[in-house]
Amino acid sequence: MFDALIVKRLKAPLDSAVRPLDRAGLSATQLTVIGAVVGLLAAIAIMLDALIAAAILFSLNRLLDGLDGALARVQGPTERGAFLDITCDFLVYSAIPLAFATRDPDVALAAAFLLFSFVGTGSSFLAFSIFAARHRLENQALKEKSIYYLQGLTEGFETTVVLLLMCLIPEWFEWLAWGFGALCLVTTASRITEGNRVLRGISTPEPDRLSEIN
Repeated sequence: MFDALIVKRLKAPLDSAVRPLDRAGLSATQLTVIGAVVGLLAAIAIMLDALIAAAILFSLNRLLDGLDGALARVQGPTERGAFLDITCDFLVYSAIPLAFATRDPDVALAAAFLLFSFVGTGSSFLAFSIFAARHRLENQALKEKSIYYLQGLTEGFETTVVLLLMCLIPEWFEWLAWGFGALCLVTTASRITEGNRVLRGISTPEPDRLSEIN
């Protein structure tokens, strides 16, 4: 819900912060991989009941996720980098509920529901972006992002806050999982509705025309 606003506000400070990384020869893709490793270490820390360490590692993962995008803007964004960044984000987000279910099987049902809701937001997020790219649809509010997706109640910022709260206040995990999962389903429903509205009347190009677009 707040991603577009936050990206706009953080663009300048993040661009300044990555200048030393660029001069040091670090690539955006390397930063993405480092961030993903840190995020998965956060999940392992949860499994080991080291929740403060998990919160720190997950926060660092989110910081690196912002920095890799800024570094990509400095060095020149690539399709490969955007693909890797999105994939790693989803893997880290999904690893956190799985880690809590491993740590405490009593909360496994709530964790499973949250993961189910993530599939809804993730699939609607990515499916629409495919057709938006194919037909060159644009959203000026998302011009800093690598793809055009349908916005909703639960985006990256909200997901980060909730997963961080789970690490800091684990006794709230079930309530947060059920509540945020329900909001994710609302987001999925709104994206399905909006996606149908935007794509209504847009036909799939003929194979020869499709090859020209691609």
